[in-house]
Amino acid sequence: MKLEIHGLTKRFGSHAALDHLDLSVDGGRVIVLVGPSGGGKSTLLRVLGGLETPDAGEVVIREKPLPRSEAELLAYRRRNGFLFQQFNLFPHLTALRNLTLPLEEVQRLSPADAKATAEAALDRFGLLAHAHKRPAELSGGQQQRVGIARAVAAKPEVLFLDEPTSALDPEMTAEVLELIQELAEGGQRIILSTHEMGFARAVGDLVAFLAAGKVVESAPPAQWFEKPQSEQAQRFLSRVLRYV
Repeated sequence: MKLEIHGLTKRFGSHAALDHLDLSVDGGRVIVLVGPSGGGKSTLLRVLGGLETPDAGEVVIREKPLPRSEAELLAYRRRNGFLFQQFNLFPHLTALRNLTLPLEEVQRLSPADAKATAEAALDRFGLLAHAHKRPAELSGGQQQRVGIARAVAAKPEVLFLDEPTSALDPEMTAEVLELIQELAEGGQRIILSTHEMGFARAVGDLVAFLAAGKVVESAPPAQWFEKPQSEQAQRFLSRVLRYV
């Protein structure tokens, strides 16, 4: 996956969530964003996904400039998949309907085609037997898997994941991470943020370390985990890996 970012800036009031951020990626399927909370990971994901409009800077993803007009952004969002920290499932709808609704309304599939696509996605993730259940009747891991199934049902060009295991216990975390790894190994392009360092090391093709709205450094996982170049990254790793 090719990604070029130059001078990307996004402000919320006086706070610069992204501060002239630069990043260059040429190859690989999985980009992992790591770093301290408040460093800009979620904002970067939302900008890359077309959900936030930057104040300045340039983004070229997969050799195409990030759209700016609302009509182009809408088409861009339809081509990609999203899963953020909250599951964001419709609580009054079944797991199946949580998938068929966006397939019908956003992707413009017929009800029959949407149902077939949704059932195939649920079956792929071991959830077809739970298709009739509402979110409250599912475990946290199952809810997150429904969210991932919804995100990938329309075969997205890029899947954006923001801390997909932040609300899960260790067993459910492992379950969801295994699913994401299977997607990556199957060829899905993924850009995600995570605090799961073992997962970042095992699955990522490139790790980008963000702090204070900038990419401080980026490198392949083996290189970054063994020899981080900046003091910020060294301090971060010494803390997060202390009890691993």
